Parts: sequence; C-alpha cells; structure tokens
Amino acid sequence: MSEAGFSPQAAPSVRLGLKENWPQFALLVLINAFVGGMVGIERTVVPLIGAEEFRISSTTLVVSFIVSFGVVKACANLVSGQLADAWGRKRVLVLGWLVGLPVPFMIIAAPSWKWVIAANALLGINQGFAWSMTVIMKIDLVGPKSRGLAVGLNEFAGYLAVGVTAFLTGYIASEYGLRPAPIYLGVAYAVLGFALSILLVRDTRDHVRLETAGHARQAAPISFREIFLLTSFKDRNLFAASQAGLVNNLNDGMSWGIFPLFFVSFGLSVERIGILKAVYPAVWGILQIATGPLSDRWGRKGLITAGMWVQAAGLLLTAATSHFEWWFVASVLLGVGTAMVYPSLIAAVSDASHPSWRARSLSVYRFWRDLGYAIGALSAGVIADLYGMAWSIGLIGAITFLSGVLVAIAMEARPGARR
Repeated sequence: MSEAGFSPQAAPSVRLGLKENWPQFALLVLINAFVGGMVGIERTVVPLIGAEEFRISSTTLVVSFIVSFGVVKACANLVSGQLADAWGRKRVLVLGWLVGLPVPFMIIAAPSWKWVIAANALLGINQGFAWSMTVIMKIDLVGPKSRGLAVGLNEFAGYLAVGVTAFLTGYIASEYGLRPAPIYLGVAYAVLGFALSILLVRDTRDHVRLETAGHARQAAPISFREIFLLTSFKDRNLFAASQAGLVNNLNDGMSWGIFPLFFVSFGLSVERIGILKAVYPAVWGILQIATGPLSDRWGRKGLITAGMWVQAAGLLLTAATSHFEWWFVASVLLGVGTAMVYPSLIAAVSDASHPSWRARSLSVYRFWRDLGYAIGALSAGVIADLYGMAWSIGLIGAITFLSGVLVAIAMEARPGARR
C-alpha cells in the first residue's frame, strides 16, 4: 500500500522529533556510517588496482567501475521511494544490505577488471537502497522542523566514514598492498550493517501518517510520472536542486576516479594519496553537522549557491597546482563546499514535496544526483585521455561554477512546503 493511500491516523505512541525518536535516529546514523564505509574502501585503492594490478592504461576504462556504480545506484534510487512506500522502509534497507554483502569478497577475489565492475553494480544497489532509506527514515522521524539537521547528521555519518575508510585503506595498502588487506574493512561494514538492520531497525511509516494528518489533503493522488516531471523539470525549486545534485556528484565521480591517478602521476605515495582522499569526505561529513541546521535557519538557496562555487574553486586549484600542500587546501575547499550543498539540497527537495509523495520525490532527486557519478567519471575519463587529467579537472570545475549560477537564478530563497 502506498503512502498516498495511507490513513491519516497514526499509532497513538508515535511522535515526531529528534528528541522523541533519538534511539532509532542514533541507530540509523550508525548504520549509515557503515553504508558510507562501503564506498570508502574504494576511494583510494580501487583506481590504483586497475592501473597497477590489471595494467589498464586507459583512464576511461579505469573509471568504468564508477560508471557501473553510478548508473545502477541512480536506478536503485529511482525505485527506492516506490519500494519504500509499497514494502516499508526497513525491508528496502535490509534488501540493500543483502545485495551489498558480496561486494568486498568480489573485489578481493577479482581475477579481472570485469569482476570489479560487477561488484560496483551491486554496490550501487546497496547504496541506492540502504543510504536512501537511512535518509528517508530520519526525515520521517524528525518531522518538518528539523529536516536540515536530520539530513546533516545522516550525511555526516556517511561521509565521515567514507573519509576515515579512505585514509585507513591508503595506510593499510602502503603496508600490506592494494589487496586483500584494505578490503577486509568492507567485510566488517557489510556484516554489521546487515545484522543491525535486521535486528534493531523499526519502520517509520507511522511517522509519515502522523505528519500527513497535519497537511491539507490533495485533491487527487499524484502519479509517479507526475512526481518525476515535477522533480526533474516542472517545479523550479526541485529542478534547481536536481541539476545541482547531478553536478555535485559529477565532480565527485570525477575526483573518485581521476584524483588518485592524477596524484600518482606526480609521484605521490599511496599513503599521501589516502590522506588527500580522506580530507575531502571527512571535512564534508563533519561540517554537515553545522550546515544542515544552518539551512533550516538561513534557507537553502544561499548555502547551495555558495557551496557550488567553493567546490569549483577547489577543483580549479587542484588542476592548476602540482604539490601536496596545495592539493590538501583544495581538498578542504571541496569538503567545505560539498558540506554546504549536500544536506541543503535534500532538505530543499523535502521542503517542496508533500509528505505523501516525499519519498518518491527524493528518489527522483537522488536518481539525477547519482547519475552524476557515471556522467562525471565517463566524461572525465574521455577528456583525460584526449587532453590530460588537469584539463579534465578544470573543465568539471567550470561546470560546477555554472551550476551554482543556475541555482542562484532559478531557486526561490525560502520555498514553502508543497501542500
């Protein structure tokens, strides 16, 4: 049964708010740290596995694992909201972990690059289902007043785990090699995330019923096609958020695949590459504790616009320099800019969506956002093969700046929640 058809009556004991639901909220924060850690095991070592162990000389082919990840994750995001409404959030979360369990074992055992690509397709499903559900369930729990805070804490946990894991895998790889030792972290994350999701997580659809009861009824149910068109193009705020999300992950997909190869071309060690790959998501993760609540107080538009421009500055600085110290500063800028953007975008989509179709609108936004991984990795790989990696990084930086301009023009400063 879909949320659109829910009765407005909720269970008497159900209440909205972070304080009222903190045990489940904290559990979901922990679980999303494990979700993020699954991506973190790949940020430093997997591009280097392709280049050094499998002797792949084409940058485009090396980043193909990100393309498979991005396309599959985008499609998983697109259906995750529908499945969450039909099956319940918990079931989709558990399914995401079930699909993710084989991923670290496939990377450890991979006899060819095709295995890594296949593992990343499964990782895309894991991330599309599990990360989507942790976001949606937190938003369900806290209600409309603290969406930015809820998203900020969720993304803090996920991306701090990405950064910490990227650093740890770089350090472990410098001591014990690219495989299998660094990937054992992924085994622990997958097992713990799966077990906690089955044993301790409770569904949150009663919280949605309670919030829906406080909203005006819609004249007629809204179809998924209508939601897709609204989120993608027709609603100016949802369109602005969707394009910014796509470009944000376009530059993240580029940095995931290109940065390790770019840094190693200047003779940087795997351990120092691990530091650079850790700083960006760690700063991104930690600052979202502040930027999420700030978007509740200041509005979403200014943080999103400025955040895209700060990211662009970090990318252009990376392309223009050739020393670790400048790359470190650029990585910090990337982290700061992304922290400004990421929770604000999800909260902006939630603001502009009715509770009865919010999960589906978020799934469409996350479809466009995570399609950026594939577009960014593929376009960056092609540009790098034709003109060099510095040109690839610089052009993606220019696109990121223009996306911020589009947000400044199209998005309303303080859009009201859609009724």
